[in-house]
Amino acid sequence: MSAACLLTKSPLKTMTEILKKALLFTAMATLSPPLVHPQVPSCRLGPRQWHASFERIRFQFRHAGRLQASYKGLEAMYDDGYGMVKDLDYYYQALRELVEHDSGPPRWFCPVDASLSVEDAPLMLYLPGVDGMGMGLCMHHKALGRIFELRCLHIPFHDRTPFEELVAMVEDVVRAEHSTSPNKPIYLLGNSFGGCLALAVAARNPRIDLILVLVNPATSFEKSDIKQLLSIFSPFSDHACIAITALLNYNIDNEVNIALSRMKSGKHPLEAFGRLTNNMSSSLKHTNILDKLPEDTLRWKMELIKTAASYANYRLHFVTADVLLLASGADRLLPSKAEADRLQKILPKCKVFFFQNHGHSLLLEHGVHVSSIIKCADLYRHSRKYQRVLDFIPPSTTELNEVDKASSDLTFRTCPAMFSTMEDGTVVRGLGGVPADGPVLLVGNHMLMGIELISLAAEFLRQKKAVVRGIAHPLLFPKKERTSSEGHDFFDFLKLWGGVPMTYKHIYELLAAREFVLMYPGGYREALHCKGEEHRIFWPDETGFVRMAAQLNATIVPFGVVGEDDLLNILCTFDDIRNAPFGKEIMRAYSSHLKLRDAAHEVIFPGVLLKIPGRFYYRFGKPIPTKGRQDVLTDRQAANDLYMHIRAEVESIISYLLEKRVEDKYRHILPRLWYKAARGPNAEVPTFDP
Repeated sequence: MSAACLLTKSPLKTMTEILKKALLFTAMATLSPPLVHPQVPSCRLGPRQWHASFERIRFQFRHAGRLQASYKGLEAMYDDGYGMVKDLDYYYQALRELVEHDSGPPRWFCPVDASLSVEDAPLMLYLPGVDGMGMGLCMHHKALGRIFELRCLHIPFHDRTPFEELVAMVEDVVRAEHSTSPNKPIYLLGNSFGGCLALAVAARNPRIDLILVLVNPATSFEKSDIKQLLSIFSPFSDHACIAITALLNYNIDNEVNIALSRMKSGKHPLEAFGRLTNNMSSSLKHTNILDKLPEDTLRWKMELIKTAASYANYRLHFVTADVLLLASGADRLLPSKAEADRLQKILPKCKVFFFQNHGHSLLLEHGVHVSSIIKCADLYRHSRKYQRVLDFIPPSTTELNEVDKASSDLTFRTCPAMFSTMEDGTVVRGLGGVPADGPVLLVGNHMLMGIELISLAAEFLRQKKAVVRGIAHPLLFPKKERTSSEGHDFFDFLKLWGGVPMTYKHIYELLAAREFVLMYPGGYREALHCKGEEHRIFWPDETGFVRMAAQLNATIVPFGVVGEDDLLNILCTFDDIRNAPFGKEIMRAYSSHLKLRDAAHEVIFPGVLLKIPGRFYYRFGKPIPTKGRQDVLTDRQAANDLYMHIRAEVESIISYLLEKRVEDKYRHILPRLWYKAARGPNAEVPTFDP
């Protein structure tokens, strides 16, 4: 039996899974009727109407166990396995073990290193490339196994099952799972040949909720140079042809780039070089695996992939499933980039993520995090409809590292200093004064461009293991159909950190789930303020969030931030552009594009220029509990008084920070540089005494 996986011959693979199914059926039989999300009333309702409406909402959510912990069983900064040392040597060793003990028909296996999945995890079926062994997902077993019930298809080298029978085999599992849980989606992750298999199953089952993740699908086989290449080497044995194809399958250029980036990040050059040479030689080291293959293997595999490509292409117009297509720009086997463009025009619900510098074996290359990409594409869900609150998965250690990498320059320049206020009014360094458990509503001010929230969210995750769920303008949640960056952008990070568009329904759901919620009443008006408006707050006269916090017994923590206006210098503002020649036309064009306008302002992004960087200062005020504040729900004046108190607290904190930062001898960048040079780059830089 292979140490890498557990092979089984039926969809219900082991006694553990059978018991799991039985428990699931029992739980489903005892659940209350499906929850219906209430329409949260408008802020303009009177106090008694608010109270009556929220009593109805409370009744509807009384048994909302899913909301109490939407990612129960999966902690923030969970280990997704991407930091594990897995390389091609690991992959080929797993293949060796499979080949030595391989016999029988195609079957499914559950990777042992996939770990335990979250509660109510959807099913993911991995459909392998033309090799059929099912181990091409080995670098993603733990990451995907934490958020999916993961099964991998294994087709032995000796097997000669026709393509349509393979489709029927996958289809049987899909239909059986759908009959068990008709409201849950089923994920098909198809790699190369497996992409054709996934498309064929989706075309034959348009009424089943399927989500396809296609990695360099082999639908472009007829347009590739593989056939011509293999005809050149046809005088050689099948083993030689397979070895040559395997070498082309691996992207050496990407491995060199990764080795260089590891050296830049502080790894020893010899360590990076050793890893590079080990991976480059892995294909050659394990060529003795080929000795166990039948002589007609290559010919059969080529016929199989040709049939698969033809079968899938003929039925593309019947595919109605959501599709996430991962395409490599440096694929030497298939024209994957051009094929992605073609498939996106045909498939009605297709999103494409390009990897410009990666090769055909995308899933075996470092720097590819499939689980994160699925989250960023808004495709991870537990039911037919995607719900940002209920379907949220907290950021993993790898995703935190990605944020740190992307914001390292900002953190280096601004060196954030955070303070909080204890219940007795004492101001302390760090976040000790912020409540440890939710629901907590953080209410504060935006600085220019809103960049302060990056450091805020990262520090809460490190110091309190708490995910701060931001309430943001809908503009920050664009529907991206194509992404060509090698890493994540700001919009992706906002999704990974659980940000939601600004609606009272979302705020209610987050507070009901006992989350840490980040809210900026001033919104984009503060983030895009004009000259002379530094450190001013622009809050509307609406007390809706105060009443909602009181209804759900949330603790409100006012906070203030200063310092970013030491980092950026506004070159031109809305008034400057409006008064310039053709300025009004420019304003209309930008406002129409960004869809950011209200009754009083037309908004565009101001022109800014980096200054010699200052330092960010955060202070979280004394927590304001709302438990028992029924007067806020029934008395308009009480709600307004609490709202004005929070606003006054934020203004007071801003004044405090502006006054105290003058005492910080490390406020400017040069003293901070000297301090870090003497004590190390990770040393905490002192600041003023609170």
